[in-house]
Amino acid sequence: MRLGTLASMAGVLVGCATGGVGPGRFTPVADHHQHLFSPEIVALLGGAGGVTTLGADDLIPLLDSAGTRRAVVLSVAYMYGSPSRTVENEYAKVRAENDWAAAQAARYPDRLIAFCGFNPLKDYALEELARCAGDRRFGRGIKMHFGNSDVQLDQPAHLERLRQVFRAADVYGMAIVVHLRASISRERPYGATQARIFLEQLLPLATDVPVQVAHLAGTGPGYDDPPADSAMAVLADAVARGNRYTGRLWFDVTSVVVTGISPAKAALVARRVRRVGIERVLFGSDAAVGENLRPRESWAAFRGLPLTDDEVARIADNLAPYFGDGD
Repeated sequence: MRLGTLASMAGVLVGCATGGVGPGRFTPVADHHQHLFSPEIVALLGGAGGVTTLGADDLIPLLDSAGTRRAVVLSVAYMYGSPSRTVENEYAKVRAENDWAAAQAARYPDRLIAFCGFNPLKDYALEELARCAGDRRFGRGIKMHFGNSDVQLDQPAHLERLRQVFRAADVYGMAIVVHLRASISRERPYGATQARIFLEQLLPLATDVPVQVAHLAGTGPGYDDPPADSAMAVLADAVARGNRYTGRLWFDVTSVVVTGISPAKAALVARRVRRVGIERVLFGSDAAVGENLRPRESWAAFRGLPLTDDEVARIADNLAPYFGDGD
């Protein structure tokens, strides 16, 4: 028996003994939003945000503690392409970080899958997408972070490059996870207008692959971002009204629910979740670094939303198509 399997069994038993999370209908089958950090990325960030080296061997026990079997590792290679920094041999480092994330996930092939990441505005974006699509370690999807990459959907040049990336991902059969929220630090425009651009200009180009909007269109932690909620409202209404391009659209609730969330914010999150449909909502807990809630605590916080037991159980059981047949 694999060491990882033994650890998983132990984690589930611990969950039962403590009365927190354990096996059954209230245990999330997968964490749809995780990150790992290589020593090179940690050095690049210089300790910002409490980021420390985090590998698969660190993540697996955290998943076990939450009673969670699977996770997708979203490579943070896009950080090298942030316009806030200049990096020598940038593309080589992007490739290396993506490969490191894939190698980490490969240590637990029955538990983890890896998505490659890149700044979609870079000249190498389509090349890296093609490389990842041709590598069976990544052949399921990509991660883009519009805030970190300073993507502005209302800029024609940015939108055209994104259209190329979405179209290529669809051709390659690569799922898309997108941090849609525009840069907060640069005070970029974000809200209903950008959500409509996403719906009308990008989703029609990716009709054959899952598209996952991270953080309910925000950033977290918490759900105290009115522009993000404006964007989420547009997306939720489009789904509820049967927009034909939202058929493969998913939403992860990663880090939007924190310990001590106010009743008003909790009620708002619950309304948005119900509006898009419980069957489209994916649990995720984000990187286990700094002050971020760990998977177990993140799920416990999420269970505090004013949702019914049946709704919580459905979300716990939701599994994005990119996981394939699961176990």
